[in-house]
Amino acid sequence: MTDQMDGSLERIREILEQQVQEYKGLLGLLQKERLSLMDLDGQAVEELSKQKDTAVLKLRLLEQERLRLLEKLSSAFGADGLLSLKEIAAKTGDASFQALRGQLICLLQSIAELNEFNRILIDRSLAVVNRSLEALGVRGPGMNGAGGSGKGMVVSRNI
Repeated sequence: MTDQMDGSLERIREILEQQVQEYKGLLGLLQKERLSLMDLDGQAVEELSKQKDTAVLKLRLLEQERLRLLEKLSSAFGADGLLSLKEIAAKTGDASFQALRGQLICLLQSIAELNEFNRILIDRSLAVVNRSLEALGVRGPGMNGAGGSGKGMVVSRNI
């Protein structure tokens, strides 16, 4: 293996480790969001949403860099397409890529599950708000409970 390949492998490993840390952070934000949703703390949910957006942006940048390096490495190995982490581990004998792959899979599954749980909480909260507004005789565009946009409507948080 060349020094350039070694450098690319090390940089990919560093990026994967950063991704693991960022995904752990995102998972923590989703856990806080779940608690805020259950407490009906809209302000905390809004702040967490901004933090999640920042984390997702960082993850996108890391992923773009990982893919760029992976293209370079795959080409150096003579692969037709992009090598998977499993293939890199097999070709290099470096088990750390397999371990990082396992961590990422676990984190991504946890994030998907928690994100779905939070989505359900949001849907239920929205249904309660819509029923409450209907009971108060307030009904307008986007208030049909079918996911309308609610454009042009102002709802006070202090009902």
